[in-house]
Order: sequence, then structure tokens, then C-alpha cells
Amino acid sequence: MPVKQHIRRLLFPVILLLISLGLLAVQSDIIRILDVGENFVRSVTALAYFALAWLVSRLMALALDRSRGKRRPHPRLMKDLIAAVLFMVAFAATVTLFMGQGAIGALAGSGILLALLGFAIRNVVADTLSGVALGIEGPFRIGDWIDIDNLAQGKVIEIGWRTTRILTSDSTYMILPNSQIARQRITNYSAPKPQFRAQIAITLDHNMPIAKARKIMLEAVRKARLIQQDPPPDLRVLAYEEGGITYAVRYWLANFERRVDCRDEVFTIIDQALRDAGTIAPYRRIELVQSSPVAHAGPSENPAADAAE
Repeated sequence: MPVKQHIRRLLFPVILLLISLGLLAVQSDIIRILDVGENFVRSVTALAYFALAWLVSRLMALALDRSRGKRRPHPRLMKDLIAAVLFMVAFAATVTLFMGQGAIGALAGSGILLALLGFAIRNVVADTLSGVALGIEGPFRIGDWIDIDNLAQGKVIEIGWRTTRILTSDSTYMILPNSQIARQRITNYSAPKPQFRAQIAITLDHNMPIAKARKIMLEAVRKARLIQQDPPPDLRVLAYEEGGITYAVRYWLANFERRVDCRDEVFTIIDQALRDAGTIAPYRRIELVQSSPVAHAGPSENPAADAAE
């Protein structure tokens, strides 16, 4: 954010705070000249409370923006939460200022009404509290590619108080309640780094020796242009069964967004390499193994893939 924009965001809170502090500094003269009562002083003090809350919230928002940079900014929810807490403190101080000790009794007497209201809007409250938890814990940020079990897979566009907005790989805009997201397992493909490893499984006939299959497929995949060659791709034997020998071709991607194109390229060049090698019907079975980022998700659900590690 440019320096001028920073100054413009802080200008009005600073002016309001200075005006209120200036009025408080000369309150005795104003009371004598204008013949105003104590309510004037209380009003100016309340104005100073809210001006200070406004200024501190803007300073905290700027600090959060500068701490995270442009690639993974803090969600707007975090900034709104900080501002809400500061303004609630200012409001409580203002109520106490005008009502004195009676404010405590008034707040206690409204407890039943607040309980009934909370029950009526319990779903909204659940979504909001879940949004606050997601904002504080930070399992994902704006711009991250995530997979939410049984809900959605895509790029995080916005994290709000009640909902999180996700853009899927099919350019579908999904709006999900935060309470549903909080109950699901979340896989973040962009953290701690955008780079992650994917793999595909290919089953070949027993007639092709493992050493030959390894050489053909590795030489082919090293010619791929969409995947990363550093770290280099590798190959592991997953299973030796009656139906054939299953291999895992593992390769690294720069980001999750290109996974489909990279997978298609790897399948294509391996298929062509096996056919050029003179193999007849080299595939008995081809299956896709779910891509998973290294150190991003929990334990694998594919025991054969774990054995290959």
C-alpha cells in the first residue's frame, strides 16, 4: 500500500482525536464561556474514546498488512475483529461514563433478553464464532488452495464473518458457512510453501522388467515441461501383484493450480515412451493416486503409497 494511502487512512482518526483532546484541554474555559454542563465534558470524553479506538484499529490493520505482504494477506475478518473489540471497549467506557455504577445493573438486567436473542440467532452466532476461530488460528489465508472434505476444493477468495468464499478450478464461486468448514478436515496445498509433490500410479505387465520400466518412465517424465525438475521426479514400486506391477511416478509442482495440466502431461509422455519402446498393450490398469502435499496433510490413506516412502 502506498505511503499516501497510509496517511489518508490515518488522517481523519488523528484529526478527530486531536479535536477531542483539544476540547478537553480547555473544558473549563468552554464551560465558563458557553455555560454548558458536565454532559458536554462527558460527550467530548466519549468522542475521544471512539476516536482513539478508530485510530488504534487503523494502525493495527496497517501493521497486519505490512507483516504479511501481498502474497498471503490477513483476512478482513481479523481486521474487523480487532476494530469491533476496540469499539466495544470504547462503548463500554462511554456507558460507564454516563451511567456510572448503574450501567452494571442495566447490563445484568438485560441478560435474559440477550439469552433469548442468542437462541434465535444461534446459527448466525455459530458461523460467526467459527469465522473468528478460523481467523485466529489461520489454517488458510486468502489466495491459498485448499481442500475441505465433502465440501469444496479451490482457491480462497475471501474470509468473512459468517462465510468463506472459494473459487474452484472449474471457475465456480462457492460460499460456505464457517461453521461447516470448522467441522471438516482441511488440507492446505499452499502452506507452508506453494510447492508440493504429486504422484500417479501406473500398473504394467510382468513381462516388462522393473529396471526397464523405471528407466523408460523416468527418462520420459524428465522431459516434461510443466513439472519441476528440481527436485527431480522419481519412481517407486508400489505393489507386485497378480494383475501386474504397480509403479508410483512422483513429481513436484510449483503450485496446486497446475495439477491437472501437469498430470495430463505426465500420463501422455509416459504412454508415448512405453509405446515407442515396443511394448504391446503396456497398460492393464491405470489409476490416479490422490495428490498430497508433503508435510501439509495428515497420514496417507494409501498404505501402498506409504510403503513406497
